Amino acid sequence: MKVPAPLVAQQRVLMGPGPSPVPPSVLAALALPTIGHLDPEFLRVMDEVRSMLQTIAGARSGRATAISATGSAGMETCLVNLLERGDRALVVRAGVFGTRMAEVARRAGAEVDTFDVPWGESFDVADLRAFAADRSYRIVACVHAETSTGVLQPLEGLRELADDLGALLVVDAVTSLGGVPVEVTEQGIDALYSGTQKCLSCPPGLSPVVLSDAALERVAARTTPVQSWYLDLSLIEAYWGGERAYHHTAPINMLFGLHEALRLCLEEGLEARYARHARMARGLWAGLEALDLAPRVVPERRLPQLTTVAVPDGVDEAALRRRLLNEFDLELGGGLGPMKGTTWRIGLMGAGATERHVHLCLDALAKVLERDARAATEAAARALAE
Repeated sequence: MKVPAPLVAQQRVLMGPGPSPVPPSVLAALALPTIGHLDPEFLRVMDEVRSMLQTIAGARSGRATAISATGSAGMETCLVNLLERGDRALVVRAGVFGTRMAEVARRAGAEVDTFDVPWGESFDVADLRAFAADRSYRIVACVHAETSTGVLQPLEGLRELADDLGALLVVDAVTSLGGVPVEVTEQGIDALYSGTQKCLSCPPGLSPVVLSDAALERVAARTTPVQSWYLDLSLIEAYWGGERAYHHTAPINMLFGLHEALRLCLEEGLEARYARHARMARGLWAGLEALDLAPRVVPERRLPQLTTVAVPDGVDEAALRRRLLNEFDLELGGGLGPMKGTTWRIGLMGAGATERHVHLCLDALAKVLERDARAATEAAARALAE
């Protein structure tokens, strides 16, 4: 075959559901010289990654790990380690990713009950409690920030419900970690998983996982081997923990990149980071309203870092996104499931949650839709100034 030319990456403005823009210092960390996965210097990096992850996730106990695969592997890690064949699981399905949780739990051999919520809506814990009445479960699982719908699900009351059901609480924080408050200890979360490519602004490739002491005890008390050898947390912990026993060759440079991404989060300050995401969202929402574009989620349940927008009647949403990509190098996401073809997903995540991104997106949308760009810009500016 003919040898291909060297890659030249196209510069894009990433404002879809992920990946998010990657800061220069994270890219520089990825380009550091590769060292061994058992090198003392790399083991120090692993320890610091673990410590920073626990801080960002609000975990005052338990253990954090970065699974050597994307966020979906974090989901599978939590479920296959906490469930054994015949265990009962209660999973909330309010979008694509809750549906995936239920499927993974089934494949782990669990008996799964699903509590279905209309796409674009959140659920009430009282309704979930009524659904689960007189039953017991090994886990209760839900998505904190549903990327397919743009809903931020409140977690209040779930710990108490899980206790009443004899269950561990599992939470998908792929899109929430680093963008909105996540407090593993205060919210009583037993197993949390995330991804690097959303609000942490690191390339995709690692999945942060945090387990409480109760979840770790459950893993240790298993009576059968974990379904997946690669995702067996007892083996992974032997590598990340004190023994440093070889399990797999970790993606060294990806962990260098995650180390820098986490360091940037803490350098900015978590409260400041959350406030920035919220402010940029308010600016975007005000500009969208001026363009007569309607978000699909009510304001009190809207996810700041990912806004789902109803496509106007008569507009080919995929064709418009192609125009945005070709003419403005701007990437937005399309809808999934029942929202496919009728929805845009606009991301303001991590390093992409800036005034520049807000204004660029609104200006580009105004031009391709032939609407008033100035009105959108002024509305956004007023909201951003508040």
